[in-house]
Amino acid sequence: MVGEFPVERVPVPVETRAPTGTTNAYVVGDSPALLVDPAGRTGRLDSLVAEREIGAVAVTHTHPDHVGAVAEYAAETGAALLARRPERFADATGVDPDRQITEGSEIETGAGTVTVLDTPGHAVDHVAFELGGTVLCGDLAVAEGSVVVGAPEGDLRAYLTSLRRLRARDPDRLLPGHGPAMDGEPAPRASLDRLIGHRLDRERSVLDAVRNGASDLGSVVDAAYDKDLAGVRDLAKATVRAHVEKLAVEGRVDWNRESGRVRPE
Repeated sequence: MVGEFPVERVPVPVETRAPTGTTNAYVVGDSPALLVDPAGRTGRLDSLVAEREIGAVAVTHTHPDHVGAVAEYAAETGAALLARRPERFADATGVDPDRQITEGSEIETGAGTVTVLDTPGHAVDHVAFELGGTVLCGDLAVAEGSVVVGAPEGDLRAYLTSLRRLRARDPDRLLPGHGPAMDGEPAPRASLDRLIGHRLDRERSVLDAVRNGASDLGSVVDAAYDKDLAGVRDLAKATVRAHVEKLAVEGRVDWNRESGRVRPE
């Protein structure tokens, strides 16, 4: 159990760029229970699924490191499959969903009613699941480090909006897709403030790089990051592109998608 909230967290080893090397699967409530982000199979997760009456299976988003065992558990339990974007869900899992969920959709569990929150940014179909003061936040937030928001999949304007909307709800506990819960120190709101601040700091670095003469994504990466990017330069470049796209929409830089050139507005 996670705190006083009726949910079981099971870290599942998967192929992921997350530093934990695992994705958290969650089983919420009992009879019926909601299974969230079954990224793969483990003995512990198999046991929980066997013990509980799984009424529904859902994912926070359809990136490969969150969906690996969806089809198997759905077939074994007969649970309803819930998806924010049905076509993406079917492409990622190999099975068609039974029900589309959107902002405000409700999922009944033995622990109470879970409410769906739209939280795009890391992925276009990203959602979170709220019950009481606890939110299963997927890859919207992490206790340590930061979340990759990389173009073309990621949208930084949407991501910052999602962080701010969640912050305004002032949750008691955040249960992320990777790593430990955020339910003590730092408090959930402090974690969200940190992530917002990190993004705005990176944005300033990107904008300064462009104003100082960096004219393509590669040179912006070199100027905006002051750490060794060995093994993650592709993620850094995707992140910089997402920042440049946001700045372009806001009229602060001129970005030519075809040539890849960027300059101050």
